[in-house]
Amino acid sequence: MGIKKSSGKGIIDWRILAVIAAAAILGRALISLDKKISLSESIGSGVFLIILGWFIFGSLYSLSKRETGWIISNKVAQGLAVSVSALNVYVLVYYVMRWYELTTKPEVFTPTDYLLRDLRFAVLVLAYCGIIWATGYLRKMHDNYMLVTEEMPGMRKASTAEPMFRIITDERTVIVIIGLVFLWRAIISFDKQILPWESMVSGMGLFILGWVLFGYISSLAVRTTRPSVAKIYQGIAFALFAVNFYVLVYYGMKWYRIIYMAAAEEALVPLDFVLRDIRYFVLAIFFCTSIVLSKYLERASEECEYLIKKGEETYKE
Repeated sequence: MGIKKSSGKGIIDWRILAVIAAAAILGRALISLDKKISLSESIGSGVFLIILGWFIFGSLYSLSKRETGWIISNKVAQGLAVSVSALNVYVLVYYVMRWYELTTKPEVFTPTDYLLRDLRFAVLVLAYCGIIWATGYLRKMHDNYMLVTEEMPGMRKASTAEPMFRIITDERTVIVIIGLVFLWRAIISFDKQILPWESMVSGMGLFILGWVLFGYISSLAVRTTRPSVAKIYQGIAFALFAVNFYVLVYYGMKWYRIIYMAAAEEALVPLDFVLRDIRYFVLAIFFCTSIVLSKYLERASEECEYLIKKGEETYKE
């Protein structure tokens, strides 16, 4: 496949993305062999992720502003850009917190801490690569298919499960979810202590959001008949899977520490709780904006199918 050109822009071959991801993860593994990560090494890892993330955001934002007769492709690009910006804020907050620790505190981390940090870096790289893959095909779809002015046909009859998903993917529902997440974290962090049951509720909330969303977008990838649209779904689903896997491992280790090493939480200063709450909040926003994005993706799939059929009919005539 190589790099295919589409309106002057390229779709990056998955093998190129695999090489980029493997090189980044291998480099991270090498600097972690001595179980020490210096400030310069951490800055290198952080700057790489920050530049990569905001470059993707810039590409999606410019794509969302590009004029087209097919408005839904702009909506998809906007939704994906907001999701990426939430992930970027998470990365920025984490590394600012990490660099502050390296300059003010001695290293007292256990081997599992380094394992979790390496895992975090790896899944973020994989998530960004999945989004890059999806963005390439979104740009191709945006440039190649223009919506004619004729009225769109009626959508297919919804299945019994779809009305619930339409309610969940409504923007007002997502705003309510974000509001509840903010209120919940503010309440449990007020006493500067997070009890095991509070952490479990926080983790389960992210599990439900992340894995239900992953399953839904994966089902859209199977249901669509257009290969290009399916690749967009697959890239986003891959990014969601990477983030979900990290959340699963992170909370699994966190619950173990809270239950068997309760003193570890007491060592945290108020700033740690604030930054942890910010990271949790932006991660919830990432999932919530992805929920709204899934609605646009489904509509894009249906409209794309209509456009292809209409184009085939016009060509025959």
